[in-house]
Amino acid sequence: MLVSHQCRRGASIGELLVQDSSALRDRQARVRTYRTNLRILMSKHSDYQDQFSRSGSRVVPTVVLVHGAWADGSSWAAVTDQLQREGYTVVVAPNPLRGIDYDSRYLEDYLATIAGPIVLVGHSYAGMVITAAAANNEHVSALVYVNAYIPVNGDTVMKLTASQPGSTLDPERSVTAVPLHDASGNTIDVDVYVKADYFGQLFVSGLEGATVAALAANQRPLTLSSLSEAFTGIPGWTTIPSWAFVGTTDQVIPPAAQQAMAKQANARVVNVDAPHLSMVTHPHAVADLIGEAVRGN
Repeated sequence: MLVSHQCRRGASIGELLVQDSSALRDRQARVRTYRTNLRILMSKHSDYQDQFSRSGSRVVPTVVLVHGAWADGSSWAAVTDQLQREGYTVVVAPNPLRGIDYDSRYLEDYLATIAGPIVLVGHSYAGMVITAAAANNEHVSALVYVNAYIPVNGDTVMKLTASQPGSTLDPERSVTAVPLHDASGNTIDVDVYVKADYFGQLFVSGLEGATVAALAANQRPLTLSSLSEAFTGIPGWTTIPSWAFVGTTDQVIPPAAQQAMAKQANARVVNVDAPHLSMVTHPHAVADLIGEAVRGN
């Protein structure tokens, strides 16, 4: 979804949050040709899977890690290291952070290039993305939510965050907005960054200052429209076994909200005294849960 208005100097985040559903249709059109070409790859990978199924061999799933907003793939570094040491195949998927529909379609296409079963893991906002992408991939054998949103049809990031008290992420105080313009100078959306002064307390309370500063400096922005974009369709967790890592000191997604979403998804829940970026502060606990999901399949 895009914001289709001129950006006024000094406008608040709330004033900038305007939805434009037609832009989503434009995004979908831009990837149709690419998705058509991928059908050839998908067919080849299905043949690969069938070959192992006929032989009776068990194919160990590939673990696909998807980062959330205000992070990048490096946030999974310690988890990746542990899982690889344990012999698992791990890939860290790119997440464009342009909106639920756009990002989930991108992830769906990315997953189509992976042969064999997949354990799909999402952190925070990526929970919205993996829930949508998994619904269209028969090879996803497990979903793992790490301090993540677990939506149903009609849910938004804003709605789920506000469903329980406890989030201290104030969009009017703790973020910086950078307008995105089209060729005519119109503001088509807004990139949202978390201010460095607030990053540590919100995401990784307890870590040393240098580590926090590096995480804040390397963050990737989320489009403002993503916060109000509704999840649509059938959630992947309705047919795929799910696990949930709940960080009980999370200052972004209230732990009570995480618990409620996990219960709704009938997920196997692990509660850990961890902040929002739990894969950074508690990588072994996160990796252990992912390993459990792999072994459970």
